[in-house]
Amino acid sequence: MSLRRTIAEEVACEGIALHAGTQVRMTLAPAAPETGIVFRRSDLDGAEIPARYDAVSETTLGTTLEAGRASVAVVEHMMAAVFGAGIDDLIVMLDGPEPPVLDGDALSFMELLDMAGVKEHDVPRQAVKVLRRVEVTHKEASAALVPAAVPSFAFEIVFPSAAIGRQSFAFDFTPEAFRREIAPARTFGDIAQLEALKAIDRGHGAALHNTLAIDGDKVLNAHLMRFKDEFVRHKLLDAVGDMALAGAPLIARFEGVRSGHALNNALLRTLFADPANYRLVTAP
Repeated sequence: MSLRRTIAEEVACEGIALHAGTQVRMTLAPAAPETGIVFRRSDLDGAEIPARYDAVSETTLGTTLEAGRASVAVVEHMMAAVFGAGIDDLIVMLDGPEPPVLDGDALSFMELLDMAGVKEHDVPRQAVKVLRRVEVTHKEASAALVPAAVPSFAFEIVFPSAAIGRQSFAFDFTPEAFRREIAPARTFGDIAQLEALKAIDRGHGAALHNTLAIDGDKVLNAHLMRFKDEFVRHKLLDAVGDMALAGAPLIARFEGVRSGHALNNALLRTLFADPANYRLVTAP
């Protein structure tokens, strides 16, 4: 039986927000058992936003959570790191609209969690065991959760740019495998679309040191790449972060094909819409 975990001590960092482009200070603080992951906006009188699928309000180029008049955007990298580190209860304090992008990956957040250390609560950890296949589709994209003995993830992408093309990756989740194979993968974007993104108030913090930049059929900053198939690994990282909004670890196989944040969230909403799809179990 595993126990719920939080961090042992408070830890903080500062950096640029990926879309807002503003400087943000983030402080991670221990939380009581059963708190879950909660974002707290110190610049909005301490307004709290729970990290749950049913608090997702927008999925344009990132997952945004909202509660009342407060929101927090681009939570998927942080949530992937939290899931990868096995943290169940955590307060994420921000003085801005997003966590800092840091290195454009999840590993940067995991290293911050490493600095904080881990503290176990004397409370059993629950998991969500998927009992039957649940799938959502949109045009050529799909996302599914399939019954499985252990958590695993599989993803396939197809992009017109020869710099990406068709890529696929799959792995059985363990904290070690996630840290090694998925967490270091950086976010990416098409440099030709950058001005259009800024016109819709996105991408102001994207830079060649935190984002892999696609220019036609080449990667402008290819020297920063950590994997030959880094693009699909990052899409899988995003999926891990989005699935972490289930509120408890999922015991299932995630299968994504060209899936994005909107479809990932629709998958969780479909899963929890029917109690016959799942049951709560004590995490092994």
